[in-house]
Amino acid sequence: MSTTHLQRIIFGLKVRQFRQELGWSFEDLGRETGISVSYLNEIEKGKKYPKSENREILANALGTTESFLSSPELTRQFAPLGELLKSNFLSELPLDLFGIEIQRIIEIIARDPDRVNAFISALLEIARVHSLREENFYFSALRAYQELRSNYFEEIEEAAVRFAASSGLPVNGAIQYDMLANLLEKKYGCTIVPDGLAGHPDLDEIRCIFNPSKKQLLLNVRLNERQRIFHLAKELGFQVLGLKERPLASSFTRITSFESVLNNYKAAYFAVALLINKDSFISDIGDFFSKTEWNSQALLGLMEKYQASPEVFFQRFNVVIKHFNLERVFFMRFIHHLNADELEVDKELHINRKQQPHAAGLYEHYCRRWVSPYLLRQLGKYPSGPDSQNVILHGIQRPVFMNNGEEYLCIALAKPGYPTAGINVSVSLGVRLDDHVKSLIRFWNDPKIQQVAVNFTCERCSVADCRERAAPPDYLQNRDKRRKIEEIIAQLSGESAKT
Repeated sequence: MSTTHLQRIIFGLKVRQFRQELGWSFEDLGRETGISVSYLNEIEKGKKYPKSENREILANALGTTESFLSSPELTRQFAPLGELLKSNFLSELPLDLFGIEIQRIIEIIARDPDRVNAFISALLEIARVHSLREENFYFSALRAYQELRSNYFEEIEEAAVRFAASSGLPVNGAIQYDMLANLLEKKYGCTIVPDGLAGHPDLDEIRCIFNPSKKQLLLNVRLNERQRIFHLAKELGFQVLGLKERPLASSFTRITSFESVLNNYKAAYFAVALLINKDSFISDIGDFFSKTEWNSQALLGLMEKYQASPEVFFQRFNVVIKHFNLERVFFMRFIHHLNADELEVDKELHINRKQQPHAAGLYEHYCRRWVSPYLLRQLGKYPSGPDSQNVILHGIQRPVFMNNGEEYLCIALAKPGYPTAGINVSVSLGVRLDDHVKSLIRFWNDPKIQQVAVNFTCERCSVADCRERAAPPDYLQNRDKRRKIEEIIAQLSGESAKT
């Protein structure tokens, strides 16, 4: 937030406070000062800053001094808000993405500063206790923005189409490494260093680093062909879209701003749109959906055609969702930490509304009946080594939620987390089965597709004899214990128990 902007906001807050303490309306202050009501309103919202003579008139009418009104000092009531305004917190919030003006936030805070300050303090304390960092908020804001736009960004789609056409790139999935390397070098003056991270064993899990001063893209020599192609396409995204603020490594080691998080996503989106042409993909998936039998090899064949990893391939279903008018779609990525045999959901995206399958709570054990956990257990039995990096397991199921009977069609792919050691990864794409989906995806009732009863997490599941259970139903047990205590209290106090 600029100094001028901050000065306007603080000045407006003081005028509002003194006016309200006098019990005056805008009309009352207007009569005392000769300043129009509309202009006073703009002053209090922090949109206008009056000239020196009007500042003096306002100060005299409000019973204070012009020097105090114009100073950055705030009254005790607004002191916590002042610290918030002087920090980068509000400036870093991506309010503009959601159509929110910062003045509106200030107005809300100014209406009841004591309660809002208490609320902000509570949020900060929760964040501190649970070790939440800035990036947690940044990635949550990005996910909310993706869901708001149904994960479809027409402006980036068009940029990818224009670039592919002007660069002579094929639209049938035949984009190769050399094509992209040549474009980066000839059009944008970048140098590709295939073994650029060699000699740095601490960077084994980093896929690439960009050196802006030398315009070098340093690649991890251990990347497979699909990974190398994706990172070249992503670097083209940064260059073509003119994204200046960005992470310099493929993995975030430190996040400095929300803009860098957003730009990283935009560059990755461009890469996917470039590698998997929208119209071609829609046509291919339309043919795939029209089959009356589930064909896993046809799915793997499409991945091979577009040289796409499971994550990239499922990301491209964003155009399918829009084109075929699919609703209530979810995407999840599971990570299996092999040494500790722990499973976590590290990415989650829901289109149109939060679906039943979501990460219900922190540190809980996700239901092992879902197809992704099953595939990861199977993949964990494979011997590790260079030859295992290209292994991709696939599966499909019709999960039915125990609590309400909602049914989904869920496709999952699992692969080693190469080049990161000690993890396997599974991505899962699901759509709620309704009449429209059943008429579109004709293989939905293939007898080979197993219908499975599922739940959120083991801690929230009441199935007593579940062979897949990884943890006791602590959440349910604690809830039942609390309800029993409430019933006893109600009996002893003569009140009805609350449910």
